[in-house]
Amino acid sequence: MSAATSGWFWKRQQKWAPYYFVAPFIILFLTFGVYPLLHSIWLAFHITSGPKSAVFVGLENFRFLLSDPDFYKAVRNTAVFACFSVFLQLPLSLGLALLLNARWVKGRNVFRFAFFTPHLVGQVFVAVLFSVIFIPKYGLLNVSLHRLLGVGLETKWLGNPQLVMPALVITSLWMYVGFNMIYFLAALQAVDNQLYEAAQVDGANRFQQFLHVTMPGIRQVTVFVVMMSTIGSFQLFELPYVMLNGSGPDKAGLTIVMYLYDTGFNTGDLGYASAIGWTLALIVLTISLAQLKITKTLKPGG
Repeated sequence: MSAATSGWFWKRQQKWAPYYFVAPFIILFLTFGVYPLLHSIWLAFHITSGPKSAVFVGLENFRFLLSDPDFYKAVRNTAVFACFSVFLQLPLSLGLALLLNARWVKGRNVFRFAFFTPHLVGQVFVAVLFSVIFIPKYGLLNVSLHRLLGVGLETKWLGNPQLVMPALVITSLWMYVGFNMIYFLAALQAVDNQLYEAAQVDGANRFQQFLHVTMPGIRQVTVFVVMMSTIGSFQLFELPYVMLNGSGPDKAGLTIVMYLYDTGFNTGDLGYASAIGWTLALIVLTISLAQLKITKTLKPGG
């Protein structure tokens, strides 16, 4: 190889080398990210009876969605679960973080690890575990409530439409309170102690310190946790699907993602399932933007 050819070869290699390195990621991203996304948009305007049969129907899938009682039930169930995740789960996580951030608590690291570990086992395992806990007569929850409060042993937590959602909320609390606690712990440890000392000098009590020092100090993390908890709640699927072996009695455990799964893979209408998916994405986007707007409005001086 001549010197001129060798120089041209190395210059060309130097120019294209960065593209060769990022090519695997780009190929995988286009194949498993962009293409499925664009294809789902295309499917949302079709009725399908399998992967190879599609008939263009325009906006008909979305029109049917607006009058579908099962979809409205799925939205209602998911929204109720999301409300409990934000207004019950997060205050418990924050309270636990405040407790385990206190210096007077002995063995704080052990307790932090113990409360965080339920999140590590996964939703399927937790669903199987709590399916046993909620068993009538012999389940741990019924036996405990019977001894403490005299509640009947025959209470069917997963067989009563009125108790399905409380059962799901209790299960999610056990799994996610410790997980969100970690975020709040990190935020609390980042608050400058000098601010608390200044507040004490000004005569602020514990509640006033929490209101005017702690909450502004962890505001950004709180906004993040609220948004992620909301988005995660609207993606609920494995937990009720395994616990209830489907949507449960009277579809009390039906969620939007579960309805999407049943429509796409059990019924075979991938077009309608895609319409459900994009509607869910729009719902989550709207709620997230509203949360950002509200938190910006509540920001001091915002």
